[in-house]
Amino acid sequence: MSFLSEIAARQTQDDLHPIDIVECIAEHHEWDFERMDDDQIALAIEGQWRTYSISLAWSAFDDTLRMVLTFEMEPPTETRAALFEMLNNINDQCWSGAFTFWCEQQLMVYRYGLICSGCNDIAPEQVHTMIKAAVGSAERFYPALQLVVWGGKTPNEAMQIAISHAYGTA
Repeated sequence: MSFLSEIAARQTQDDLHPIDIVECIAEHHEWDFERMDDDQIALAIEGQWRTYSISLAWSAFDDTLRMVLTFEMEPPTETRAALFEMLNNINDQCWSGAFTFWCEQQLMVYRYGLICSGCNDIAPEQVHTMIKAAVGSAERFYPALQLVVWGGKTPNEAMQIAISHAYGTA
């Protein structure tokens, strides 16, 4: 039985809260986490390029599990226009979630909301996939963002590198 199946079995017995599911997944992967309150948890996940901060919050009002992945990025002012063009290119490639840059905080942000209206339960597989997809997208596009901000590449040149890296391995 996989760890996700174990969580699902426990969910049917204990009526697990969506943030409880996230906590079980974090414990299984041995990710650093802090439970902020009943409806929010913060994770730190080590990637190939850097450590990503992830916050997940449950809103019972609209039955949505919101996820925000962030990492610091301090682009020079003169590269911001290219960075924003690059983010548009990246978001065209993201089927779920989207990237944005919060200038004031100097943070690159990936956001996603899992809307669960009408669902009886959130499946642990959904939550696990959501987190993996966020980290995977950050890992995939991090080098391209660096090339635009620090490497003098155009967004189109950097995007070709991100796409060829993602599709160039078997």
